Amino acid sequence: MSLRKIIIDTDPGQDDAVAILLALSAPETIDVLGITAVAGNVPLPLTSKNARVVCELAGWTDIPVFAGCNAPLKRRLVTAEHVHGKTGLDGADLPDPTMPLQDRHAVDFIIDTLRSEPAKTVTLCPLGPLTNIATAMMRAPDIISRIQEIVLMGGAYFEVGNITPAAEFNIYVDPDAADIVFKSGISLTVMPLDVTHKVLTTPVRIEAFRQMGTPVGQTLAGWIDFFDRFDMEKYGSDGAPLHDPCVIAYLLQPDLFTGRHINVQIETGSDLTLGMTVADWWGVTDHPPNATLMGDVDADGFFDLLTRQIAKL
Repeated sequence: MSLRKIIIDTDPGQDDAVAILLALSAPETIDVLGITAVAGNVPLPLTSKNARVVCELAGWTDIPVFAGCNAPLKRRLVTAEHVHGKTGLDGADLPDPTMPLQDRHAVDFIIDTLRSEPAKTVTLCPLGPLTNIATAMMRAPDIISRIQEIVLMGGAYFEVGNITPAAEFNIYVDPDAADIVFKSGISLTVMPLDVTHKVLTTPVRIEAFRQMGTPVGQTLAGWIDFFDRFDMEKYGSDGAPLHDPCVIAYLLQPDLFTGRHINVQIETGSDLTLGMTVADWWGVTDHPPNATLMGDVDADGFFDLLTRQIAKL
């Protein structure tokens, strides 16, 4: 089996960090061509720093990391320090990274990589707002036909919003960028809140990481201990949803997830429902399908995969 070439576009964030670790734990399956940072959970200087912190934690100091867009296409930046803490990676005390931030802009890296790699061989894995991806598409429309697939975390349908009553955070931060991506015609696989809220970090699952006795396992447990307090208080759940690792888990073990190929549109004009992912789950319109929206996940299988892979780092 050939390696799956990917670019991770991210705004770390504890759950983004776990997704990066999961990808780096599987070099026999996934070839991480680079990591592009975008403003989202925290501002760009922190997301670009945090991506390098995670790479160094995993021992992958040769992964190029690029800083991208520091604000949404048309709107002011909304961040989520109330969830992730002031650094974005609160919960573990890690040193500042020594690996360099690349000189090129993240959007230029995305464009250049898609043009230089054979067509339909690179998968984009956005874990945050879609600003970098949409900007690359606008700047270089020729790359759209060269993308193999986009697998992203974002949106919701039955679960609806986590930043507003109608919208999920990643889509809400830059709905105009999301609109461009969802209208691009590219093969899209989407991990919405309806799936990610089924993979909860229960105490038993967190303890499995701590019991590894490794720096990665201890750090991951510390991140989750901090991260889950917000969702447990908000939802009354037994733990926090690990949103972004679902994207990488799908690449490694797609049969963990089930969903439907449906039409999904992004609301960009309404003050009330800005950023809503309007999903035609029941096929009540004649709008053509444009995304595979996942609806369910084998949560135990997901955590078995995550625990097994993290233990390799």
